[in-house]
Amino acid sequence: MRGALGGPRVLLRRLREVMAEPVSAQERLDKVVVLIAANMVAEVCSVYVLRVDGTLELYATEGLKREAVHQTVLRQDEGLVGLVASEAQPVNLSEAQTHPAFSYRPETGEEIYHSFLGVPILRAGNTLGVLVVQNRARRTYSEEEEEALQTTAMVLAEMIASGELLSIAKPGAEPAIRPRLHLTGQALSDGIALGHVVLHEPRVTVKDVIADDVPKELKRLDEAIATLRADLDLMLERGEVADGGEHRDVLDAYRMFAHDKGWLRRLREAVMTGLTAEAGVERVQSDNRARMLRVTDPYLRDRLHDLDDLGNRLMRQLMGQDHAPPREQLPDSAILVARSMGPAALLDYDRRKLRGLILEEGGPNSHVAIVARALGIAAVGEIENISGLVDPGDAVIVDGATGDIHIRPPSDIESAYSERVKLRARRQAQYRALRDKPCVTKDGESIALMINAGLLVDLPHLSETGAGGIGLFRTELQFMIATEMPRISEQLALYRAVLDSAGDRPVTFRTLDIGGDKVLPYMRAEVEENPALGWRAIRLGLDRPGLMRSQIRALLQAAASRELKVMFPMVATVAEFDEAKGMIERELTSLRRRRHKLPDRVEVGVMVEVPSLLFQLDELMPKVDFLSVGSNDLAQFLYASDRGNRRVADRFDPISAPMLRALKMIAEKARAAGKPVALCGELASKPIGALALVGLGYRALSLTPSALGPVKAMLLELDAKKAEAAVVPLLETASPSPNIRERLESFAASEGLPL
Repeated sequence: MRGALGGPRVLLRRLREVMAEPVSAQERLDKVVVLIAANMVAEVCSVYVLRVDGTLELYATEGLKREAVHQTVLRQDEGLVGLVASEAQPVNLSEAQTHPAFSYRPETGEEIYHSFLGVPILRAGNTLGVLVVQNRARRTYSEEEEEALQTTAMVLAEMIASGELLSIAKPGAEPAIRPRLHLTGQALSDGIALGHVVLHEPRVTVKDVIADDVPKELKRLDEAIATLRADLDLMLERGEVADGGEHRDVLDAYRMFAHDKGWLRRLREAVMTGLTAEAGVERVQSDNRARMLRVTDPYLRDRLHDLDDLGNRLMRQLMGQDHAPPREQLPDSAILVARSMGPAALLDYDRRKLRGLILEEGGPNSHVAIVARALGIAAVGEIENISGLVDPGDAVIVDGATGDIHIRPPSDIESAYSERVKLRARRQAQYRALRDKPCVTKDGESIALMINAGLLVDLPHLSETGAGGIGLFRTELQFMIATEMPRISEQLALYRAVLDSAGDRPVTFRTLDIGGDKVLPYMRAEVEENPALGWRAIRLGLDRPGLMRSQIRALLQAAASRELKVMFPMVATVAEFDEAKGMIERELTSLRRRRHKLPDRVEVGVMVEVPSLLFQLDELMPKVDFLSVGSNDLAQFLYASDRGNRRVADRFDPISAPMLRALKMIAEKARAAGKPVALCGELASKPIGALALVGLGYRALSLTPSALGPVKAMLLELDAKKAEAAVVPLLETASPSPNIRERLESFAASEGLPL
């Protein structure tokens, strides 16, 4: 390192000595900047700390005017220091004053300095401040000097994160190490949760940052990398799934990165500056995470996430920590925080202590969101870098209705949400009072309200809500949370338990809807350009008849001496339905020959969710016993709008003329053919959606259990004929109203309907 007095290793050793001295925070920081300036032969060394108000305050300097300390404050978009903080990247200039971002602050006296090197002070990818060195001479600092300054910034990051500087901060301008944050993401599961953070994958806390023996640390790093590679190779050779959720393509990406020369070179360079092996990994990982937060390309973000995960594995390897967190240590009122997770992982946690879930990824139709709704857990997704913004034990509020989360909330926000929780509890008590009341509209129309389910944890909702049955039982969830293909005996046990719980209430089982985004961890994933339109649901079942026939056999045996209702998903042609129904008939014949008890009655239906089926309803009606409309997928395919893509998922309103006209046609065709029709999906789970559906002629709805109370309360106040008179004209005019939702909300307000 050009001009350095002893290099970064000597500097780190001296910094460690300063950190151990029994002095005040300001004295320690003052000694640190003197040490750095001397080591780098710099005339100026300054530390700027990011405050809770988003500004940067000069906390210590060697070379600038001392009176500027705690007086000079910069916005994050102001000056070169602000540029370093906002971009989380080093800025290295031989002539700082000609740069367009340069901001002259006369109180500092820095106008005589020309060269400038600033690096972000990072921790877990978050910027805590900026470390700067300057010289009068015009020079570009070398790569070694830049690397040394970044390494030194790591030590300062730990000092800031420890809270030591809080003692010298002004009230309201404290370092932003634990700021109060209000963030908004995607609402996944309704409810409000107040609790404390539990990280699904706890961060590794590096305590020993400065190395005593660099060659020894390099050896430790090389050995850990070799072990990591061997573990990944073993998982791939055995076809195992790491932690029950990482698929083969992810493991392949991990293995590729574990052999990436650029990544390995950066790790070794970080350690060679004087860091321990784990601190070197953390240093590279923090830089990588800071880049990840500023990358918009989804492919690059995924690759950076892979590197982040791999860095976590490597640090755990170095520190001898297990990858999986201890589930038994879950505190009361836990709010689980994760980048992403599968439904099986969520079910591992103690439901009695789990209150909420926050994810960096995951949309409302993701499988973990479905399980969260089944468990009654408030959940929010699409919160960027949430795992890096919180610490274990942080107070947090999750609003699953609006998608808002409050991290370390002030007392007034906490009190307001506590009141909302009490209000919700009172409303739930009101809904429970309606549980045994028949769902009949004011003009005498009976509406069957059923629930959607898919797991054993859903079954108590039948009696809790007073639902008329299970209108959609998603059989694939059992397959998705298992570590291996469920045997026929396991399927049989689940289906029998469902029917036993339902008693004399009807249950409609949907056959496996896997494929597309529902990849089973133990099945080889097929790479498809458009998985939602690909090899999934009934298409996969017909091509793999052994899988479908074993499920049908389990269903038929479970329903012995009872009524069984089975429907097929993703049917696009009548011929597909005929082929699938033929499987049921062959399995019935086989069971009859072997003298098994058979169901008293088997009804076979179809889920209308592919638009092509809309134009085959006349041919289909004589063949089916009932219809169920899958409003989620029907809307997706009708608008060619991927419901998992947040850029387009909310672009089209299902309460609009094209969708409602399609739904009206289905209801009319079913009524004319004398066939029952129900609607399953999110549209039925909102009072405004249920209002529209009743107006279109639907008399059976299947919805999320938590939505049954609000929807029932609305329907009891509704006049169905008035609803029809309000909805149908909006679809029949020459130019339909573009604001059908608004018109229906106005109608509801005029009728005093609770939405």
